[in-house]
Amino acid sequence: MEKYELVSDYRNNESLKESFNALAMKTFELDFRGWYNRGYWNNKYIPYSFIDEGKVISNASVNKMSIIIDGKMYKGIQIGTVMTDENYRNKGLAKQLMQHIMKEYENTYDFMYLFANDTVLDFYPKFGFTRLHESEFSLDLAKSSIQMSMDAKVKQLTIEKDLALLEKFAKNRYTNSMILDVEHNESLLMFYFTIVFHEAIFYVEDLETIVLMVEEEDTLHIFDIISLNAQNVEAVLASVVNETTKKVIFNFTPDFSIEGMKATIMSNDDDALFVLTKESLLKGNFMFPLTSHC
Repeated sequence: MEKYELVSDYRNNESLKESFNALAMKTFELDFRGWYNRGYWNNKYIPYSFIDEGKVISNASVNKMSIIIDGKMYKGIQIGTVMTDENYRNKGLAKQLMQHIMKEYENTYDFMYLFANDTVLDFYPKFGFTRLHESEFSLDLAKSSIQMSMDAKVKQLTIEKDLALLEKFAKNRYTNSMILDVEHNESLLMFYFTIVFHEAIFYVEDLETIVLMVEEEDTLHIFDIISLNAQNVEAVLASVVNETTKKVIFNFTPDFSIEGMKATIMSNDDDALFVLTKESLLKGNFMFPLTSHC
């Protein structure tokens, strides 16, 4: 078996960082440069990569997470950005990286988790991970008392014009849910602002609240609600729904109850949750905030 150099934590190495990004673009069509060139890559996100002649050929990254579950704080290790160059596949590189990470962080966390697509659903159970099904939280507006606010002032934010505001909210955001949420998540949230949802950032001025959202036909998908203080969620919803909105889907675990809401356990093979833990921490209906996925 060929031997390749294993390197990690190279966020200050420009050459390796660019090679990492090139593989991410090739694998996921994600360009990380708008994120790390602004300094948002911090010491919580640690890539572990095999290198061949100075080139990143396989990677699995660790993100150190602070997670609230039922009001209690836990240390989580999330594994993400698992990728291997197509010319180096079927060599067991991802397996070696997983084994290295699990040994490296043994006894340093309360649980380890990751999200996987349908091509690797059989891969992670080999390391002791168990698949759990998250729930979809939705609201039928016809069954609620929420009505569109005609006076709401909602404007779309951009990275170019509103970066300082976005950084402030990412750094100081209010914890939305004591059922399941992630704290101290500034780096990942800035990733979603700058890379993933840069065209879906809206600001409800009167409520000083940022909403990441996209409307498809009659369904409003809310990816996150970000404010500096506790929100009146019904007021936020009244500000962002419109005449055609019939349904709202929340991509996080709500810590509120509105008439017309329901939770449905979903089997999502494109973003399947796998967890490694000694005790059962996640029960009932839950969803990790989408903006906490790495």
